Amino acid sequence: MTAPAVTPTAAQTRLRVDGINTYYGDSHVLRDVSLHIGAGETVALLGRNGVGKTTTLKSIVGWLKPRTGSVTLDGEELVGCEMMAIARKGISLVPEERRIFTNLTVAENLKLAQVTAQKPGWTLDHVYEKFPRLRERLTHKGDEISGGEKQMLAIARALVQDVKVLLLDEPTEGLAPLIVREVENVIREIKSAGITTLLVEQNLYSALAVADRCYIIDQGEIKFEGTPAQVRTDEDLRRRYLHV
Repeated sequence: MTAPAVTPTAAQTRLRVDGINTYYGDSHVLRDVSLHIGAGETVALLGRNGVGKTTTLKSIVGWLKPRTGSVTLDGEELVGCEMMAIARKGISLVPEERRIFTNLTVAENLKLAQVTAQKPGWTLDHVYEKFPRLRERLTHKGDEISGGEKQMLAIARALVQDVKVLLLDEPTEGLAPLIVREVENVIREIKSAGITTLLVEQNLYSALAVADRCYIIDQGEIKFEGTPAQVRTDEDLRRRYLHV
């Protein structure tokens, strides 16, 4: 069930996934998955738990290697590259687990990410401007800050590197509604900075609030491409692919 959507031209397309098939052992998880994201665009990949959303992200960054198909960044093939090589090209994954260093302070987490970056991204001053909550928590260790602050820190760690495409896996998972709104604002800030973003999100209405376009995946196959407005108004679509 595919709705018409605005398609970036080849020159505008930053990330393209074309017909990838990814397996866990003998289990065929992704089946000819294709999607594209324009430069500076925020795209949401939606679906129920266990249908292939995170596997898609892992296939893009080389965590899992598709057996067939193509993943390109600005036209350059990534399938077959190692994870570190893909990261150096400018694709960064913020996983659901966030993976900050809980025994280091917020400031130390950010400085470590900065000094280990292959190329510089946002300055620390820019991070603190866009994430004022982190400025207030600089001396707090990673296990002393809230879930929302951990998520902001995980995203900020990615941004101090030279990021062309940011992949966010369930950024609002487990967060209180007020903190969800703060994370949504962070994603909007990222968009305003021109960073291309692919967002995997179980919180449907949070994803629709920030996305330019949406894909829906079900049982490892893309079932829909369209706008947030189309998802909001199509009750049958939501019932078929999104409601538990």
